[in-house]
Amino acid sequence: MSEHIEEQSNLVENSDKRQPGQFRAKYAGFWIRFWAYTIDLLVIAAISGIVVKPIFRVAHIDISSPSFLLFSPYKITALLLLLLYFTMMTKFLQQTVGKMIMGIKVVSENGDRLSWSSVLFREVVGRFISKTLVLPYLLVLFMPKKEALHDLFADTIVIHEQTYEKEMQVSYQNQNDLQKLQSGSVI
Repeated sequence: MSEHIEEQSNLVENSDKRQPGQFRAKYAGFWIRFWAYTIDLLVIAAISGIVVKPIFRVAHIDISSPSFLLFSPYKITALLLLLLYFTMMTKFLQQTVGKMIMGIKVVSENGDRLSWSSVLFREVVGRFISKTLVLPYLLVLFMPKKEALHDLFADTIVIHEQTYEKEMQVSYQNQNDLQKLQSGSVI
């Protein structure tokens, strides 16, 4: 038994060389994304209250009475404003006002510039599904890259702008030691 433990300690000392890796942006977690979204909802409510409601009142369009599938023209306009806000801000700036304040942004998972299809799928289709079911937002708590369902659909991630994490890379000296580890050796 002690021989087996001694062999394993030698294996760890000789074969597992940890080398400093590159730095990568830190993924944004649930709470920072939640507060950014809350700020965005406040911004949209302010824009709606300052711009949209006065236009509806001047045009004598009723704000509260539903006319089509229990939605009033005002609610449909507010929904379009919300979708436009998230889509345009994400496409052109990679972040909304809430994300700017919280210091996070949306990037493509492969590092390319965000495409229109990716942004539309993330901000319109993905958000609709996430808002309808609510549970997909909680995926951020369990996913390794802290992605929500709409991030998975659009191949995007949300990262901190100024915070980085160091990645550690493990390399093995020879193939024999690697095979021993894979065969079930306990370290």
